[in-house]
Amino acid sequence: MDNQRHEDIYRKILQKYWGHDDFRGIQRDIIESITAGKDTLGLMPTGGGKSITFQVPALAMKGVCIVITPLIALMKDQVVHLRKLSIRASAVYSDMSHAEILTVLENCVLGGIDILYISPERLASELFQTKLRHMKVSFITVDEAHCISQWGYDFRPSYLTISDIRKLKPNTPILALTATATPNVIDDIQDKLDFKQKNVFRMSFERKNLAYVIRKVMDKEEEMIHILNSTEGSVIVYVRSRKRSKEIAELLIKNDISATFYNAGLEHVLRDQRQKEWQNDRMRVMVATNAFGMGIDKPDVRVVIHIDCPDSIEAYFQEAGRAGRDGKQAYAVMLYNDADEHKLLRRVNETFPEKDYIKKTYEHLAYYYQIGIGSGYNHTFEFSIDKFCYTFKHFPVLVQSALKILMRAGYIEYDEEADSKARLKFILNRNELYRLEHLEEDETKTITTLLRIYGGLFVDYCFIDESLIALHSELSIQQVYSILKGLSEKGILHFIPRKKIPHIKYTQNRTETEFMIIPKSVYEERKQEFIERIKAVIGYAKSDHICRSRQLLRYFGEEKSHDCMQCDVCRAHRKGMYKHNIEDAQKAIIKLLEDKKPHHIAEIRNIKMPSEIIDEALMTLVNEEVIHVEGSRVSL
Repeated sequence: MDNQRHEDIYRKILQKYWGHDDFRGIQRDIIESITAGKDTLGLMPTGGGKSITFQVPALAMKGVCIVITPLIALMKDQVVHLRKLSIRASAVYSDMSHAEILTVLENCVLGGIDILYISPERLASELFQTKLRHMKVSFITVDEAHCISQWGYDFRPSYLTISDIRKLKPNTPILALTATATPNVIDDIQDKLDFKQKNVFRMSFERKNLAYVIRKVMDKEEEMIHILNSTEGSVIVYVRSRKRSKEIAELLIKNDISATFYNAGLEHVLRDQRQKEWQNDRMRVMVATNAFGMGIDKPDVRVVIHIDCPDSIEAYFQEAGRAGRDGKQAYAVMLYNDADEHKLLRRVNETFPEKDYIKKTYEHLAYYYQIGIGSGYNHTFEFSIDKFCYTFKHFPVLVQSALKILMRAGYIEYDEEADSKARLKFILNRNELYRLEHLEEDETKTITTLLRIYGGLFVDYCFIDESLIALHSELSIQQVYSILKGLSEKGILHFIPRKKIPHIKYTQNRTETEFMIIPKSVYEERKQEFIERIKAVIGYAKSDHICRSRQLLRYFGEEKSHDCMQCDVCRAHRKGMYKHNIEDAQKAIIKLLEDKKPHHIAEIRNIKMPSEIIDEALMTLVNEEVIHVEGSRVSL
């Protein structure tokens, strides 16, 4: 009876806020498990409705639900969406001021927030941990939980601090969610998060409406254009590099296909603008690096094309899974040729350079920042990879990899996504500004808002927040950004847009390279795991005798699978079997007619084969004049 009452509460919350009559798949099972206080791991494929599994119980339980996610853009969107539904949600992330973070955390302590999104990097801060001790926490949700596993394709050291949070709240259950996890990763997630006992709910990763296709072609670009001209609807094309995203988009535009591109190197306003253009169907094709996709909610993507092979089956499955989330027929196409195997294997040495090279990079880093032996602890520096590589004659790809390994080994923190806030200063003085004529209405509105919110803009550069200006001026963030750029070009003010500037922080004093230790768990074991993942991608692309869907499902531990009958392998098999069956039917018909007597067509139809195969065989034999038909009689 009690379970029935709770079930009704969950369903009422679902209906009230989201308008759904009932839960899908394993959503209810996960909700009932976490509300019963059990540590819970939910495996749900892309589009499976993960957010419902923590948002509904967060409203049903007392206290704040803490949601740990690495996706800042996603948490901002979620907070906006939840607030529109009158749900008390907030977020803490890297580019907020101390005062803003303090206000949000105090609100959590006082019970004014039901759902708090936080990035894993913020968990270790003294401020958060101090405030956490005074919060009533209903449960902790770990989104993208595969990031905590050393065997996961997207391991992030910042996720390891989650287990420290558990020590501060030992009786608070954890809900871990991921869309991609192998059996090894499933065990490792539960181990790293100190699950009191193993407890896994999983949906089948099978996508019945999604056809996985490998196209083996010499000219990938020509094949991509052919596919786009042969299909309709929204498309994502995944590429390997930022440079390639721009090149491929330009190629498509030249071929009269509407396209734009997206990568982590673009200014955030430009990324948001391009994402909206694509989501609103003003652009058909989004050409993107793997920076695009997490949290993208566009259900009507008809085709996802990988023109460059991904590093892992996990990444491929997640990116391919963005097609057809509306349940209608969709296609995931990987373009492959003989050069790809060499390119994929080359990534092993690019991702895991020699240990001597890693140590040399560490040494050059110290020269770059002039840090002596035994010093540097807790110092943070802006890092220009181009300048560093020019100074010490390095290649950027190898430096990136070396820095990530140094981070995992505990020597530095390397944040390549760190945001630098937008800044501006008025060039004209106050009197000159007031005497200005011919300003547009929105320009005047923006200037008035700036002067009302910020002080000292005529004296020095001030950090500004475009979203706050947009809120007060009733303009969109994109409009504010464009207006500020325009005012800057007119010489009225100087606007420095927000951009990503990588940072390096020394997490221990500089040590001599001869005493550096790069553990096996950080280097040899992870390198071997990376090699296995690369080999799995090559094996998947080259295997043309096992159903694609079956191959993918087996990789994720689903043994009870069946042929999808729609991938390139299944279609080739059907075509081959069909041809083989027609030939067999022709032989059987000729054998029956060997007595040289006319036979009624009903006798031929009695041959134990599908009727469509017999009809096809008859038509072929007639057309080739091997047999003759008169009325209902057939003869040689």
